[in-house]
Amino acid sequence: MERLQKVIAHAGIASRRKAEELIQNGAVKVNGKVIRELGVKVTDTDRIEVNGVQIETEEKVYFLMYKPAGVLSAATDDKGRKTVVDLLPEIKERIYPVGRLDYQTTGLLLLTNDGEFANKLMHPKFEIPKTYIARVKGIPTRESLRMLEKGIKLEDGKTAPAKLKFLSGEKDKDKAIIQITIHEGRNRQVRRMFEAIGHPVQKLKREQFGFLTLGFLKAGETRELSPHEVKQLHAMAEGGAKRNLN
Repeated sequence: MERLQKVIAHAGIASRRKAEELIQNGAVKVNGKVIRELGVKVTDTDRIEVNGVQIETEEKVYFLMYKPAGVLSAATDDKGRKTVVDLLPEIKERIYPVGRLDYQTTGLLLLTNDGEFANKLMHPKFEIPKTYIARVKGIPTRESLRMLEKGIKLEDGKTAPAKLKFLSGEKDKDKAIIQITIHEGRNRQVRRMFEAIGHPVQKLKREQFGFLTLGFLKAGETRELSPHEVKQLHAMAEGGAKRNLN
């Protein structure tokens, strides 16, 4: 289910803010009933009319992108910076990234116009694992990495346990390569976790999201997810939610 104003905006009828005004002014009907309250949620089967005209909902689309550095994880930017949507082939649907990768962080990013799907993948209760390769300053000790594995306290609370693997380290170059897997998606989380143990990230790449990998994609390239991959992601999210209930 998605909020009514979001569905109207995605259909290209109006901006989100204008859609809210249309609702409050009584110009929107759902299944023949005038809706004036914001926050009402609708499904794909609901009949939605704006000023007496039924809207056509967009076909759901799903993309996997190899995000390059120096590109914003957003649909638009008021400062005129290049966004991940600018890298996509021309499509009629209005899509947006699932979560974010920092401006200089590279790697696997999903984009869609399916709000329910995006919310499932972003919410930590669904426990979708995300794996990153980080080049950090200095050589972390085993004790420091164990702190991240157990969960470390940040300004917005303690992180969930993470999985870490030390890949390589060069004392003469004062750097190490660490693989880290988390299932949360806080702002700049991986960078903040390594900063908390005194080893700031110099370079960061997301290599895996759930079972998805970059495969043969090059930086800036995109491919569509198959229907089977979309179903697998839904199933993975539902499995994570059930584990949290037990």
